[in-house]
Amino acid sequence: MEAIPPHGDEPSPLDIPPWNDLKPQTNPVNEEAADIRAIKIVVSVTLGVTLLLAAGYLAAVVISDGAILLRPSELALERHEAYESLVNHPQDDLRGNGVVVCIVDSGIDTTHSDLADARMGGWKDFVNGRTTPYDDHGHGTSMAGILVANGWLKGVANEVELLVAKALGANGSGDDGVVAQAIDWCVASGAHVVSLSLGGAPGILPFSFGGGDRSSGDAANDAIDEGVYVVAAAGNDGGENDDGDVAHPASEASVIAVGGVTLQGTHWSGSSEGDNNGRILPLPVLLPRNDPDRKPEVVAPAEAVPVLLNDGSWGLADGTSAATVYVTGAIALLLESKPELIPGENAGNAENVETVKQWLMDSVTPQEGQAGHDDKYGYGLLNIRALLDASQG
Repeated sequence: MEAIPPHGDEPSPLDIPPWNDLKPQTNPVNEEAADIRAIKIVVSVTLGVTLLLAAGYLAAVVISDGAILLRPSELALERHEAYESLVNHPQDDLRGNGVVVCIVDSGIDTTHSDLADARMGGWKDFVNGRTTPYDDHGHGTSMAGILVANGWLKGVANEVELLVAKALGANGSGDDGVVAQAIDWCVASGAHVVSLSLGGAPGILPFSFGGGDRSSGDAANDAIDEGVYVVAAAGNDGGENDDGDVAHPASEASVIAVGGVTLQGTHWSGSSEGDNNGRILPLPVLLPRNDPDRKPEVVAPAEAVPVLLNDGSWGLADGTSAATVYVTGAIALLLESKPELIPGENAGNAENVETVKQWLMDSVTPQEGQAGHDDKYGYGLLNIRALLDASQG
């Protein structure tokens, strides 16, 4: 009798098709429905993500009271380039390398993308005593950017070593005695140039006097005696509100007081006027000023200047604060090219400061028809290339 295999006949291995030849039976209608469902899922997910991003953007705009920018506007970039051309910025290897600049202001937001390469050499908070750099107002960040930005915007001298002294509070105001302490700290920390954009932009309040026996003017003059260059804003009370002279401590004889101009190089209407003839009244008493110390000494960009904001974005700002930093950067480039003028243990004194002021007076671009000093326009518009050339003569 023939044996019967258990469970019926089993196919020979040769009868089994390879695994990759096994194809399930498909229904064309079901396959099309599956494709439609997949497309709907992709569309739904994409729409959901878009709505979430849009909602987040709108919420951030409401919170920040303005639009969030991933880059400066085309207008800001165009103005940035135009202002560099206006002050004749040299597009060469000079970037302020080896020069130490100290900015006394409201602080700095070092997280801004354009400040990622900033060479921070020191920080001191005279307001809240915090050890990590911050800026609870924004003005200091804007000023630092004009000097050391290296991203969408390029600072005038963005390879300087930067010291930042926070002497202004969250409301933009400060005490003159505290500013004096900040200037002293800058000098003790090795600053070659001190930049004082105090009271130089809308929303920045003048600092108060009577904060101690030592004023910011005293500190500025002591710094200059050691060969440190002090640059300060002329102030923003021009026009009908002008009080008759540049702001303190820009009013000190050897401090470089900086006024402002528009994109066309004309006098910016908000820039403070200097009083150089001397007066008894109104107080304070002013002695006549002589060259090269007539106020303001020089003018620079002050109208809708492209700046960094402390929310990580960019904007435009008016004020002689901005103009001050352009001149600060120019001095830094000059010192890089003339290191013998850098103050140090064995070099540097007030005579060097006066020499540089003379070069400024000789190198600026005067208004059409201007002869000598003008109480609004100074000796003329900053011309960085001409300043460097004058120093080599």
